[in-house]
Amino acid sequence: MNESASSWSVGVPSIAGARMTIVVPALGAGGTEHVVNLVTNHWTSIGCAVTIITLEPPGARPYYNFDPGIVIERLGVPPQRVSKLRSGLLVLQRIRRLRAAIERSRPDFVMSFLTRTNVLTLIATMGLAFPVIVSERNNPALQPFGPFWKWLQRLLYPRAFGLVTMTRGALDYFPERMRSRGWVIANAVDLPAGWRKRRGKKILAAVGRLTHQKGFDLLIEAFARISARHPEWKLVIWGEGEARKSLEALRNAFGLEGKVEMPGVTERPGMWVETADVFVLSSRYEGWGIVLLEAMAAGLPVVSFACEWGPSDMVENGEDGILVPGNDVEALAEALSSVLGNAPLRKRLAASAAASAKKYAPERILSQWDAVAASALERQAAGPG
Repeated sequence: MNESASSWSVGVPSIAGARMTIVVPALGAGGTEHVVNLVTNHWTSIGCAVTIITLEPPGARPYYNFDPGIVIERLGVPPQRVSKLRSGLLVLQRIRRLRAAIERSRPDFVMSFLTRTNVLTLIATMGLAFPVIVSERNNPALQPFGPFWKWLQRLLYPRAFGLVTMTRGALDYFPERMRSRGWVIANAVDLPAGWRKRRGKKILAAVGRLTHQKGFDLLIEAFARISARHPEWKLVIWGEGEARKSLEALRNAFGLEGKVEMPGVTERPGMWVETADVFVLSSRYEGWGIVLLEAMAAGLPVVSFACEWGPSDMVENGEDGILVPGNDVEALAEALSSVLGNAPLRKRLAASAAASAKKYAPERILSQWDAVAASALERQAAGPG
């Protein structure tokens, strides 16, 4: 993960030398940040001039390693819990700083990631003469971001040159006029360089931000139902977030203090694949679920809710993983019990998962991002119209 893309023989020749500006809220640990890391390192390696603009404070440090040739500008206006009046003033400040930063970067095109940031970018670039591409990284039908932002999304997204989603289901959520200028690009799987297996301690692993979306409360309940059947197994949930206290309280209420660990974010990206023996995805909804694909690529047996969207695109139930109906705690518990208690099944699923994940190799996925960039550059060369 986060290694330079210079070793991959991809890249549309017509994009070499182009100036790209990427807008993203932050560069912490997460699937969107991973994609930004992979794509921008690749574009820099083939001769593009890349600027990344974030809302973070000036001293923030990225979780992934970025090519030193990439310019990272932090606007110092991160999301905050403040009054509605203060929140409105912060939005105006973000828009003003974002517009100035984009103009300074002199881009041939701009690409923005995540809904609120997409809206801010579309407002900030009004009247500027270059294409803007927005990318949705979650499930737009289920992601809660309030009626005001939803209204702005409907109003402003048609102004974008194009839209990138990770699944067909996400793209189909948007009106036809946007789908005609849309691309579906799955997340690439990019495991840590030099990782090694340190398995065999019977660890059931889950990874993600500790939020309601990720369904770790459902997972803890499911594990509580089967823990006595598999006393040698423990559940390790990697990640950090606002739901930590409630999840720890739930774990303790089930008497699982010694069976469920929440150690926080891994010191290095993706290193959880080394110690996991089985992986589980318990999300209520997803945009893709990159950690599921990372687990498959690392040769782990996987169990997942068939939530919208992502898992059903990656996993063929019973062949390279196990899918159960979304939010069904009992079904998740029984599927986990079947996998934890059956070593031959784990071995078969793991081998098939590793083979299936190969179609998401970086060189295949990056060429699709190159095509998006080439399309934007063609539009820029053609001028208004």
